[in-house]
Amino acid sequence: MKHIRQTSAIELARLLARDFAQRADQADVRGKLPDEDVAALKASGYLTLNLPLEYGGQNLSMYDCLAAQYELARGSGASAMVAGMPMQVFGHAREIDQWPAETFEWFCRAVVQEGALFNSVASEPQLGSPSRGGLPDTCAVSHPDGWRINGHKTWTTGGKHLTHLLVRVRVEDDPGVVLVLGDTPGVRWEETWSNSLSLRASDSHDLFLEDVIVPPQHLIERGQPALPPPPNAWFPMVMATLYLGIAVAARDCVIRFTLERVPTALGKPIATLPKIQRQIGEIDLQLQAAKALLFKTAAEWVGDDAHRNHQMPQIVTTKHLVAEIANEVTEKALRVAGGQAITKTLPLERYFRDVRAGLMQPPSGDTALEIIGRHAIDQAKADA
Repeated sequence: MKHIRQTSAIELARLLARDFAQRADQADVRGKLPDEDVAALKASGYLTLNLPLEYGGQNLSMYDCLAAQYELARGSGASAMVAGMPMQVFGHAREIDQWPAETFEWFCRAVVQEGALFNSVASEPQLGSPSRGGLPDTCAVSHPDGWRINGHKTWTTGGKHLTHLLVRVRVEDDPGVVLVLGDTPGVRWEETWSNSLSLRASDSHDLFLEDVIVPPQHLIERGQPALPPPPNAWFPMVMATLYLGIAVAARDCVIRFTLERVPTALGKPIATLPKIQRQIGEIDLQLQAAKALLFKTAAEWVGDDAHRNHQMPQIVTTKHLVAEIANEVTEKALRVAGGQAITKTLPLERYFRDVRAGLMQPPSGDTALEIIGRHAIDQAKADA
């Protein structure tokens, strides 16, 4: 596969975004991830951006991956979400040597050579997000052919398009992760996501594992590590980028609307009105600040153990602030466009809904603010 430089990764993302945007409205109405979008992600090499060169990937940094993801999200937030999930899985795994070298190579070559689509499958109805701790109800029990898996997972972005599912399980009293291939007997999907508030076309459906048998080597992780696992910076940064891209798409849309909207009583575009210009200015100001913070944080990310704990509060700050700004500016865009904004005439109502998901993804809300506050207090103590 041809090496994708950072600049050409952005160009690729823009091409994909233009293609995805043509289907995004209808995909949202149907609540269904377009097959064409998934095929394009696989064929283009987009899913290989942060895989190591020696395994056929492009080895791009967090900054460069997010620059591409920002462009992709402007075309379709839902499809960018699907692409972002393996991006954050492999980005974090690459940094912390999460798996043995042979396992990591196996997974990377599956993406490069087979077009595999990975996701981490963790959340459950009772457990909620695994970031809050606790063992999953989904269990792996020893079987003559390896392991028998039974359980119910929620919010599994990618749905039936996923070829490789990294499923968090309970193995006796230990946490674990098993690889389940998407076409394994006993893998069943319930389409529970299509009418959700946000990202309806991301196929983030419920997964049921019913007496799924996997070979012994598919038990990828087992047991509590001696030390707490390093926090994943890629997940919040990829998610923040997603919502920023959607919010910028809303900004672009509402500006076009104000240039084209010519009320009879006014006789000229509403973009000429100082009130509209001021509202657009408020939107643009917030988005410029969010983008500057996002890419400053990404540029400073080193990813090694020595810097991780020091930099994580900044990651949390970035994700929280960008998600909040995305929510604020998409609401302002609705107000600028008026009544048409709440119809399907414009995609603004989709953008407004899609960014709401960012308020729910960790770290968020009080948890994020507590992390930021503790860091500020600790810094003040250290400086005293």
